[in-house]
Amino acid sequence: MAKVTIDGVEIEVPDGTTILNAARQIGGDVVPPAMCYYTSLSESGGKCRVCLVKVTQGSTKDPRPMPKLVASCRTTVMDGMVVQNITSPEVLEARKGVVEFLLINHPLDCPICDQAGECDLQNLAYEHGAAKTRYEEDRRTFEKIDIGDKIKLQMTRCILCYRCTFVADQLTNDRVHGVLNRGDHSEISTYIQKAVDNDFSGNMIDVCPVGALTDNTFRFKSRVWFTKPLDAHRNCDKCCGKVVLWTKGEEVLRVSARKDKYGEVKEFICNECRYEHKNMSDWTVEGPRHIERSSVISQNHYEKIDLNNLKREIERQIVFQKGKSLPEAPLNFNN
Repeated sequence: MAKVTIDGVEIEVPDGTTILNAARQIGGDVVPPAMCYYTSLSESGGKCRVCLVKVTQGSTKDPRPMPKLVASCRTTVMDGMVVQNITSPEVLEARKGVVEFLLINHPLDCPICDQAGECDLQNLAYEHGAAKTRYEEDRRTFEKIDIGDKIKLQMTRCILCYRCTFVADQLTNDRVHGVLNRGDHSEISTYIQKAVDNDFSGNMIDVCPVGALTDNTFRFKSRVWFTKPLDAHRNCDKCCGKVVLWTKGEEVLRVSARKDKYGEVKEFICNECRYEHKNMSDWTVEGPRHIERSSVISQNHYEKIDLNNLKREIERQIVFQKGKSLPEAPLNFNN
């Protein structure tokens, strides 16, 4: 076990844990953003650089600071390590620069993009982006490529996180797409014009952090904040069958896998569940999907509050902010 301090909060984690995952165990604002790292996809991470942090003390044995900012998704903790994330002006300035680079070739498609409202880059740009761009050159463009009737590829929005290639490699045996060319000409494509079509190809949509890969069957049908997300499940012999139904009235507009609070899918779903069962009668509805209050999707969505989780969140915030303890008179969380 190793003790690491991140933004003044100490936590003990197993050896080999990355700084990013250690921060996620703390939770809250100390967690660095991540656009390419994905817990369930091996070899992911280290590409987008938005998770850079400053290590001011390497370990108890060697307290020297690391000379440069490091990618928290790739750097493992050491016993006695001290890390700065949001408490370091250097980190925030570097993150602002990384976001500026990510936005250099990214088109202003938010008003028409189906990913709007659940886009990691949109959130990152809001927190760290500049009001105006300094870039004066022409943005890169690509020839439009048809990769099938289920998935829409818009390469101009891609940030080359490689998630879609990893998910195809690790979930299927017949990946037909990848990253072609080099440098500024790199693009996600199929070498020969071939449709991406296998039982789990739709998961490329769920892992994409931007609007480069979107659900063609949901295209321009509705904004996500106008839909009602419901947790549902069905018996499926190909996958877990646990999904989120994005509904409007009794109509199912879209089916997606369930994501955690960091936008990661823990249990991937098959294309049969995603595309071929869009009737409410096909599913056993469990109830409204929990949406973080910071998300625009949560607007006008009401759900029963889990008071035990609320209590734990309050206690976590007290530790993080080093505020006063809870009142001595215990709150009744059982009613």
